[in-house]
Amino acid sequence: MTSAKAKTPNFDPTAFRAALGQFATGVTVITTRTDSGQLIGITASSFNSVSLDPPLVLWSLATKSASMPVFRNNSHYVVNVLAASQLDLCRRFATLKGDRFAGVSHAAGDSGMPVLDGAIAWFECHNRSRYDEGDHVIFVGEVERCGVRGQDERVPPLVFHSGDFHTLGPLES
Repeated sequence: MTSAKAKTPNFDPTAFRAALGQFATGVTVITTRTDSGQLIGITASSFNSVSLDPPLVLWSLATKSASMPVFRNNSHYVVNVLAASQLDLCRRFATLKGDRFAGVSHAAGDSGMPVLDGAIAWFECHNRSRYDEGDHVIFVGEVERCGVRGQDERVPPLVFHSGDFHTLGPLES
């Protein structure tokens, strides 16, 4: 039997944040371009796959984010998956005020949106749908193109876990 409404949480926001922090996530920089050509990018660890057919991914952005109007209204964006060696880019796109792209090497993808050099994977997405949920908006992107850096080499990803940055190593079997 399904309840018609969720029960009131029995925890405080600090406990919720601590529990969420135990789920290790990859780190991405989501990039786009305004109609006037200004490049916009934000760090996000809320990225996930949704569907293989059609190819869909999702990520979320705080409703209060200064870049919300651009991402909500643009037709395309790129999800850039960061390598462990790109911690500086992660921090830059998470905290820097002003031109976050100054001195950052990138190229325009087929959609004209910026693909960051050195990203270990990227997904050029059509901004398919958006869902307002709580204090965030969930963006679902339909992947039009994607790529992997150095498919023959294993590049360690940047991972966020328990409030800090890490990378992965293989487990011994």
